[in-house]
Amino acid sequence: MSLKATWYQDKLKKKAKRGFNGYPIATVTFYGPNNQLANKIAVGIIVEEEGEVTALQKWFADDGDIRKDAKAMTEMLAFIAQHSVMSVISPERILGCPHEEGTDYPAGEACPKCAYWANRDRFTGQLITTN
Repeated sequence: MSLKATWYQDKLKKKAKRGFNGYPIATVTFYGPNNQLANKIAVGIIVEEEGEVTALQKWFADDGDIRKDAKAMTEMLAFIAQHSVMSVISPERILGCPHEEGTDYPAGEACPKCAYWANRDRFTGQLITTN
């Protein structure tokens, strides 16, 4: 990982650790084919309590981990700054498959490209038992 990418990753973590400081809020979520490799970032901006996402931006990496991509991390932080974000919410883990249900594969089915997530809870990473 480049030193620059590490610096941007640390900057995001610091913003998230500050907790709630008011609105607008940025939700920063990483997605990947498994729990180790992130190849998508999605950032949503919420401007008021119980509000909907008013701006959404996504970044993708064709090769490697997007968290190590200085250009993508720079653009993501600039997007957050552009929206005068006061609070950042960002889990420190990958929250599921980068493909979108209903768009990239049929709704209600598991993603055919990301077998790791097929029977897992995306929030906990734990296997879901089927009876």
